[in-house]
Amino acid sequence: MNETNDIQELQDRNKFLEEQLIQAQRLTALGELTGTTTHEFNNILTTIINYAKLGLRHKDEPTRTKSFDKILLAANRAAKITNTVLATARNRKKAFEPTNLTTLVEDALLLLEREMNKYRIAVEKSFQDKIPEIMADGNQIQQVLLNLLINARQAMPNGGRIILKITYDEKNEMIDFVVRDYGCGIPADKLPRIFERFYTTKSGPDESGKGGSGLGLASCKSIIEQHKGIIRVESSEGKGTAFTLKLPTVIRTKLMKLVDS
Repeated sequence: MNETNDIQELQDRNKFLEEQLIQAQRLTALGELTGTTTHEFNNILTTIINYAKLGLRHKDEPTRTKSFDKILLAANRAAKITNTVLATARNRKKAFEPTNLTTLVEDALLLLEREMNKYRIAVEKSFQDKIPEIMADGNQIQQVLLNLLINARQAMPNGGRIILKITYDEKNEMIDFVVRDYGCGIPADKLPRIFERFYTTKSGPDESGKGGSGLGLASCKSIIEQHKGIIRVESSEGKGTAFTLKLPTVIRTKLMKLVDS
């Protein structure tokens, strides 16, 4: 009886530590995003101010209409960034719901657009149409996406390209998401350890203040496994790295619950 209690206590403690790990990485990612979005907001505000001044200087209808259109476009972009950051900041419990993975990826790219441009990273997207929804905590999955995209960017300090793919495995009711960079790659002797807590191949945060804590990929693995998914990595030193997420669709998630019950 005591042995059973000890096992249950150990399992509960491991679950608690996993939740703490995810929370720590979430706060780290949120702090990193604050710097990125601050610069992005400055750019948006500059656009709004400049077009407001243009509209005030010129009385003709075409110029004013153009100014209002540009101001509205910039304001909508600012609102979308704000909503995405606020969603990332929320710490909801058991927030699993039908979620569109493509939308989450697009939102992550919106937050990182300025950063990708600054470091001369071209992002190529190949998203299959009509992708079924996954049952997910959108905040946590977006945390994973941001981490993988930032890692890919950091692997190419002199610029490069990232390929993103989303496909539907209809036979197995799984959604596959691939992040492929053509950067430095991960040495073969370090590859087996990259999902370990506090293990990192980086010397520390780069000039953008991101990376190097050793929590990112460990947290990603924990989140994906909590979603009954799989995270895989393939890498060749000097040629680049590809991370693949395999996440169950809503249909598969419901079937798994029926089997478990």
